[in-house]
Amino acid sequence: MLSATGSLQRCFQAILLLALTVFLLAIFLNVDIRLLMSFLGDKAEGPPITNVMFLKTHKTASSTVLNILFRFAETHNLSVALPVGSQFHLGYPWLFLARYVEGVEPSGPKRHFNIMCNHLRFNLPEVQKVMPKDTFYFTILRNPVFQLESSFVYYKHHAPAFRGVASLEAFLASPWTYYNQSLGLSNVYARNNMWFDLGFDNNAPAEEGYVRASLAAMEQRFQLVIIAEHFDESMVLLRRLLRWRLDDVVSFSLNFRSQRSVTSLTPEGRERAQRWCALDWRLYQHFNRTFWAKVHAELGPQRLRAEVELLQVRRHELEALCLQDGGPKNQLQITDRILRPYQSGKADILGYNLRPGLDNQTLQMCRRMVMPELQYVAHLYTLQFPENPPKKIPFLE
Repeated sequence: MLSATGSLQRCFQAILLLALTVFLLAIFLNVDIRLLMSFLGDKAEGPPITNVMFLKTHKTASSTVLNILFRFAETHNLSVALPVGSQFHLGYPWLFLARYVEGVEPSGPKRHFNIMCNHLRFNLPEVQKVMPKDTFYFTILRNPVFQLESSFVYYKHHAPAFRGVASLEAFLASPWTYYNQSLGLSNVYARNNMWFDLGFDNNAPAEEGYVRASLAAMEQRFQLVIIAEHFDESMVLLRRLLRWRLDDVVSFSLNFRSQRSVTSLTPEGRERAQRWCALDWRLYQHFNRTFWAKVHAELGPQRLRAEVELLQVRRHELEALCLQDGGPKNQLQITDRILRPYQSGKADILGYNLRPGLDNQTLQMCRRMVMPELQYVAHLYTLQFPENPPKKIPFLE
């Protein structure tokens, strides 16, 4: 009995000594105690969620989120609902149908997938044919002023409304001069594009009853709507809800432009953009509010700051480990052609060079983090359907 009591005392003393050592070491290394406690106390309650549907909206940092989901799927050997054949989108801009997914038979789906995140126009009944009942649904929104500016540059030669006008300011000064509503799907990038991606009518009048009903339908389906302008906070909340590890949500920005291809609108231009994309503006305002309400309910201010700092510290560590010169490069500077991102319109899309001399395991991890969207889709397609012809990427041919 005395021996057992002595053992318990020694065990308690050892734990106390270890805690004191960690505390003193943190002070000596000038580590924020909040970060340390956040890290030590970050144990998920239950297994990670592995059935996830991400509605990938356009020009909203969604390519970075897609990379996170692709990496998680590949790391955990999960199945991804990939576009059929040579396609890279799931039927966009038409409403999604289950048959747009590779592996779905004409008679109907024979299997469910774990991850769905390629571009599609949301159509819930068809998505539910492909994804399990317990799927976690989320999407991302961006301030529509900045989203429209990005679309104008990226889709300058694609959207008829943008082709014949020199600048977005000029377009917004007289949008109906350039925007032909009868052209339908070819002009979806020019007005309320996020609203359209969600399956709604991007040309509908912004009437209060219609808007409220649409927002309510979204809230009922999507467990989370994240915000591009608060990307790190979004990843912290997403990680918590999915019960994922820190490295699962650490990322480098992908499919983003150099500053020279970004233009700033005048205050009058910003107001015009809000009016022109009134449905997207209501959408963004509403879910920006609900996002912060969810953040504070799930985390609270102190835990949020600590988690965001942990995420940023880890990103800096991986940048130093993976990236040559620690930052992005333009297309001509990227030495590995497989890592060159697709260029569109007048956008100057940046990518990355990896540090030379990485060991094989580190190299594979780093390559996944910087792999552009089209290349990653083709890579996963070959892994999942080795019997099929590989997807060809035209700009790399």
